[in-house]
Amino acid sequence: MTTARALILAGLMAALVWVLAHARAVDVARQELDQTLLLTTRAVAAEIDRLRALPDVVGQDARIRRALSGAGPLQDADRYLETVAGHVGADVLYLLDATGETIAASNWNRPESFVGQNYAFRPYFQDALATGHGRYYAIGVTTGVPGYFLSARVEGAGAAGVVVVKLDLSPLQDTWRAAEADVALTDEHGVAFLSARPEWQYRPLAPLPPDVLERLVGARTYEGVGLEAAAPLLSEPPRGADARGEGWIARIAPVSATGGQVVAARSLQGIRLLAGAWAALAALATLAVAAILQGVEQRRQIVAMRLSQSERLEAMVIERTADLGREIEARKLAETDLRTAQEALIHTEKMAAMGRMSAAIVHEISQPLAAMEATLSAAELGIPAGEAKTLARIGKARDMIRRMQRTTKHLKSFARKDTVDVSLIDLRAPVKSSLDLVLPRAKTVGVTPALRLPPDPAPVMAGSVRIEQVVANLLLNALDAVEGRPGPEVEVALAVEGARAAITVRDNGAGIAAEDLPRVADPFFSTKLSGEGLGLGLAICKAILADFGGTLDIRSIPQEGTQVSVSLPLAEQDERT
Repeated sequence: MTTARALILAGLMAALVWVLAHARAVDVARQELDQTLLLTTRAVAAEIDRLRALPDVVGQDARIRRALSGAGPLQDADRYLETVAGHVGADVLYLLDATGETIAASNWNRPESFVGQNYAFRPYFQDALATGHGRYYAIGVTTGVPGYFLSARVEGAGAAGVVVVKLDLSPLQDTWRAAEADVALTDEHGVAFLSARPEWQYRPLAPLPPDVLERLVGARTYEGVGLEAAAPLLSEPPRGADARGEGWIARIAPVSATGGQVVAARSLQGIRLLAGAWAALAALATLAVAAILQGVEQRRQIVAMRLSQSERLEAMVIERTADLGREIEARKLAETDLRTAQEALIHTEKMAAMGRMSAAIVHEISQPLAAMEATLSAAELGIPAGEAKTLARIGKARDMIRRMQRTTKHLKSFARKDTVDVSLIDLRAPVKSSLDLVLPRAKTVGVTPALRLPPDPAPVMAGSVRIEQVVANLLLNALDAVEGRPGPEVEVALAVEGARAAITVRDNGAGIAAEDLPRVADPFFSTKLSGEGLGLGLAICKAILADFGGTLDIRSIPQEGTQVSVSLPLAEQDERT
């Protein structure tokens, strides 16, 4: 193994091990983060559940009910709230009337007292009045200190109010930072209000919709932190519990106690370093194995160099013998091709001789046919009136003779040597004539070709006889294709499409194989059985059409049929005149 190959293999092995090690490290990190999520969720729930029932309990006190109804002094309620808050460790405990104004609070005697403040805009007040309880995290508009608010509706002598307790969750945040755990707690909108990372605090996981941002601004939830300009923490939408940020991965779990989510993150730098260490070890191990293999290979090469000269000569003789065998096969193939070409030329000459004989025979029988037609005409004139049956028989005989004369006329025209000279012709005439030429063959096959001609002329600049030759060849091919098949159909149609005239010959024969379709118009290529065709018909048709600026297009589906289209440019207006 060469040094370059060893280095490439070591690089590939290092890349593979890095990918596997990275994936494994990510899986382990996810498991550890799930444990962190579980512990964090329980800690948050325990802290909130500790005071969850406090607003309901406080609301049952007579002093609170009297203060709410105006039947007792507010100072009694203030001192009661102050005492309870001190015992349970609540940050603030206060009472709101039905308008949202604070009428009693545990901090009544402090500069930052809530007494007299109106908090009707806070969702925890609105939810408590509507449903009986509320919960919300927000930055205090009076103190500027963030906290988690729990509220409960209370009734007193026909008056309704809300008791609210404010929890300070910052000890949880201090614990996370002391433990260097990348943990964050978000509200129901995905905004991180507690975080071990200071730069994460008051940033949304994903961009906030305008309506949510508007509600947060209206409730003054995060007043003064510039939430609308804060960049999202996640670099892409989360996939289930998995999330990814700038240089870190995280797991997300819901916190039923707050209605929000807890996020536990892990930096990708340590994972990448661990994967890199495994990749380096894999690369070194691969290089060591490559060095061993290279030593073994060198020993093998030394042994191979000591092979005897006779073995080398024997290999050379075998190789030369194989070359001679290939040369012999090539010569045999060339001889076969030459014989095939010779047989094709002989068959072509036979067909040419047959054509000349056919022309002579047509010439010989045309005169007797003309004489017979004249004799029947004279006989028809000499028959007395009233011999209707005899006249009908003579008429049928004359019609058959005229049909034979039309056939011989077409054969003479088809056999006549045509030049490349062109003239203005109506394509309908040669198309119809070509169909008359192949009718005997069509009767043998057992099919009557359908003819579709437009009502208006299709003028083109071409040779009438050569167009007949093209269409007749295409019709004969179609008849050969449908011979022996059930329900044979052959159709020839002429249509004017824009500035061109199109002649289409369709059949429902066996079709042409996809691998043979590109070669069917090549000279001497034929799909018919041996001896039934020279493979020159379509090649001659293409050559004839090229003289008139026309094209030939062949489309076929095996076992469904073939469609051959001839396209010729219509004559210009000045050519028609």
